[in-house]
Amino acid sequence: MAGEFEYIAWLRSQTPDDPRVVIGPGDDCAALLPGSRPLLVTTDMLMDGTDFVLASVGPRRAGRKAMSVNLSDIAAMAGVPTAAVVSVALPKGPTPSPALKGGEQQEAPSPTPSPRGEGLKTEERPVLSPPSLSGKEVGGLGSSSSSPSLQDGGWGGGASGTGGVGSPHGIDLARELYLGLRDVADAFGVALVGGDTNSWDGKLAISVTALGEATARGPVRRNGAKPGDWLFVTGPLGGSILGHHLDFTPRVREALCLHATVEIHAMIDISDGLAADVNHICAESACGAVLVAERIPIADAARTLSATSGRTPLMHALGDGEDFELVFAVSPEVGQRLLNEPPVPGLTKIGECVESGLWLEEGGVRKPLTPTGWVHDL
Repeated sequence: MAGEFEYIAWLRSQTPDDPRVVIGPGDDCAALLPGSRPLLVTTDMLMDGTDFVLASVGPRRAGRKAMSVNLSDIAAMAGVPTAAVVSVALPKGPTPSPALKGGEQQEAPSPTPSPRGEGLKTEERPVLSPPSLSGKEVGGLGSSSSSPSLQDGGWGGGASGTGGVGSPHGIDLARELYLGLRDVADAFGVALVGGDTNSWDGKLAISVTALGEATARGPVRRNGAKPGDWLFVTGPLGGSILGHHLDFTPRVREALCLHATVEIHAMIDISDGLAADVNHICAESACGAVLVAERIPIADAARTLSATSGRTPLMHALGDGEDFELVFAVSPEVGQRLLNEPPVPGLTKIGECVESGLWLEEGGVRKPLTPTGWVHDL
């Protein structure tokens, strides 16, 4: 049976040299060269049975999601991701496939993504080249000249990207998990500098802590929205359970391009759900918001899901969560500029900030909107 130290030795052999890393995996601490701007720190823990179903998706896709959700938080503050540490609790043996959130069994998504590009296999957004970003801030996001996307042989499915009865466990699971983490880290120029590995009788748990650096304009927070601001979103929403929650591109490049081009008053990534996350902005900014139903971009997956869920596509777009698009507030003047000459593709104006309350306007009628979304029961 392979042990922890063999795994650490393998990790060190897989870790490329990085000029920002003074000491990498293998010592008691990693050592990084400090930047001259504020350090961004975020962490997320993902659990088999809550955030993914290991037996259905396999460890490599689970690893990709674990890294991607953290980089999405860096994107929400318009930062440049730089490094990450990963802690993993490995199951001691294969585990049966449990139910996902809400008791609904997850199936592995179809290898053919929906027309909007739900799976990253087909997402090829144009090159984003904000003129005021330095080479470090743009060129440091991996070697690709366009937004990273899932591709066969890179982030794609393949034998290591799917699970099932033959899913690996032990050190084989750990290695596959690491390869998934590396898929995303490499695409965004993130150095994996250490972490911890343990085993237990429970299900797989992954905790990633990602580090980033603010740009010269500083981090974008949730608390700067003002009544009268326009609200925008970077892409379609809803139905993420059909696959998008596993295979998505963190909107790092989009955030950096927007931040370099215009003044953003507040921003958040949509993890809990559009209504819930807009409500987070409102709570931090001491204002309200009106979302216009007819303007909210709805993902094809939301329409597919609504055929059997008993909920409308709009309800899925408002409350499903794990879309990992960005929603942000800007002044009306800036908003008009974004509509006239969008610096990134996919931008949609979905509403505006008001003095108080959370509202949905549909057919010209404004009604209170309950901020439904995912909440962990503690």
